[in-house]
Amino acid sequence: MNIVFLAFAILITGLFLFLPVYKDKKARFADFPQQWRDILSTNVPMYNVLPEPLKLQLHLLINSFLHRKTFYPCQDLVMTDEIRVTIAGQACILLLNRKTDEFAKLKSVLVYPAAFIAAHTSVDENGLVSVDQKGLAGESWGMGKIVLSWDDVKKGAMDVADGHNVVLHEFAHQLDSADGSANGAPILSSANAYKSWAKVMSKEFAALQQNQLHHVRSVMDDYGATNPAEFFAVVTETFFEKPTLLKQRHPELYQVLAQYYHVKPDEWQH
Repeated sequence: MNIVFLAFAILITGLFLFLPVYKDKKARFADFPQQWRDILSTNVPMYNVLPEPLKLQLHLLINSFLHRKTFYPCQDLVMTDEIRVTIAGQACILLLNRKTDEFAKLKSVLVYPAAFIAAHTSVDENGLVSVDQKGLAGESWGMGKIVLSWDDVKKGAMDVADGHNVVLHEFAHQLDSADGSANGAPILSSANAYKSWAKVMSKEFAALQQNQLHHVRSVMDDYGATNPAEFFAVVTETFFEKPTLLKQRHPELYQVLAQYYHVKPDEWQH
């Protein structure tokens, strides 16, 4: 009786562990509908310049993403495949050629029809608490959530060379915080990689702060001068949307990002 019970327990445990893996694999390799390809071609112009092997890889990543993450509509937005595939397509571009879980800590994506109001509490040096409310295009939370404005998602994707893409920006924050700390240093492959990353990123971050201080325009948005976490998110947008300019003007920065993301977007024909 004990042996039968033990065998049954082992069987149930095995099924419990295997079933999610089986479902994930089945979802990943499911057919990628032509309708979804059409959505990407229309809403994510970057998709159209990807080499064919990367397109096929992106399809698998999108399948996994849509299987694992839950989308929630906000403020009367009607959730559609167009919204889900457009967001997933841009987010998964960050995962191409990389051995990584698909934003493992992320559980849900909240989508508003347009810019949403977010309240942030701050405390000054005298202990005075203030609440600041402002409209946002996107926000990455440390509780497994991302919040996005659908209007801004579409605008950011359609202009592939303006250096502004709210999905790339917010999902870069997810990569940055994967180790539990949003500090501008995502999980890297080795101690040497961290050393090179810190050297280049700190130098470029300081340079952008100086440019902002003296009103000197940069290929990167000034918002990147806010802090190292925002710098990483902003340079990610620039790396994918202005790769040639970034490589010309900031070759070291381009190189460390190319090593991290395992792609060279300047070789794609925009």
